[in-house]
Amino acid sequence: MCHFTQRSSTFSFSKICNIFWRFHHTSTSHLCSCSKTISDEKYQDPFQLGRKDLKNLYEDIKKELLVSAAELKEMCDYYFDGKGKAFRPMIVVLMARACNIHHNNSKEVQASQRSVAIIAEMIHTASLVHDDVIDDADFRRGKRTLNQIWGERKAVLAGDFILSAASVALARIGNTTIISVLTQVIEDLVRGEFLQLGSKENENERFAHYLEKTFKKTASLIANSCKAVSILGCPDPKVHEIAYQYGKNVGIAFQLIDDVLDFTSCADHLGKPTAADIKLGLATGPVLFACRQFPEMNAMIMRRFSKPGDVERAWKYVLQSDGVQQTTYLAQRYCHAATREIRKLRPSPEREALVHLTEMVLMRDK
Repeated sequence: MCHFTQRSSTFSFSKICNIFWRFHHTSTSHLCSCSKTISDEKYQDPFQLGRKDLKNLYEDIKKELLVSAAELKEMCDYYFDGKGKAFRPMIVVLMARACNIHHNNSKEVQASQRSVAIIAEMIHTASLVHDDVIDDADFRRGKRTLNQIWGERKAVLAGDFILSAASVALARIGNTTIISVLTQVIEDLVRGEFLQLGSKENENERFAHYLEKTFKKTASLIANSCKAVSILGCPDPKVHEIAYQYGKNVGIAFQLIDDVLDFTSCADHLGKPTAADIKLGLATGPVLFACRQFPEMNAMIMRRFSKPGDVERAWKYVLQSDGVQQTTYLAQRYCHAATREIRKLRPSPEREALVHLTEMVLMRDK
């Protein structure tokens, strides 16, 4: 169970955390585990292992975005400058290799699996462009956002165009199951955005609402992309579930740490302003945990930190509470769940790289 301070008023909050922990971890324990202890395995750098399959990734994305209008092309190329971490494509190609090896010891990534990695990055980037318009954000990845340079209307259209190009690339794979899996991501992104626009009055419902939003806006893309490459590489539905569960858990942990960094990382290092979520009226994990210790935050959460001084007071309460630590601890639980899942696959360098990647998610500082 989550470790919470022993106060009767917080029992229901602890209970809802564990209910949603169980909900997010449908058991696949009936599968045979092929795990070894971590000490038995050679350290594997995910970025080094994935580099071969991600070579020319951004050039290939730009080929998908061929357009005659010079301004639209400039906008579409803006974030595909090769300076991103390519975190999602890297997970996808490593999962593809791990599943291929598990199935028939094939050590090559299929062209269709690599296409899924490209599509995942395109969907992700289109969602960032739209998010920045909704949030009226000024900076992303250390540089000005599309909406600040070209305006909101053109930014929305650029995001739409990237999404449409991703859809064309998806159709080209020619597999209706893969199309169904990845279009679920787009639906989840929209539903997640609507969840973010709303809020819950009840404390327990509020945390459940936050976790559901986190899954739909962040983890669904990783989970379903991992599932898609597993389907392309292996016919076993049990393997598809392992890939999905790994992606889901890593994705949720990634966003939980992102929410922590909003309170602990400086703006220059993060590449975007800190306290951004509170300023947008959003109550993330650190805030929700802090609210248990400072119930006066409830009123601020319900009015979305709209009164003068709300943002500053909420910031202070979070730093005085154990909200950051509890959110980090919850992220650790999701990472441990991801590790348990991926260790059910046959041992391989890619599998161990995916294990190590969960540690990188927890240790990242931007």
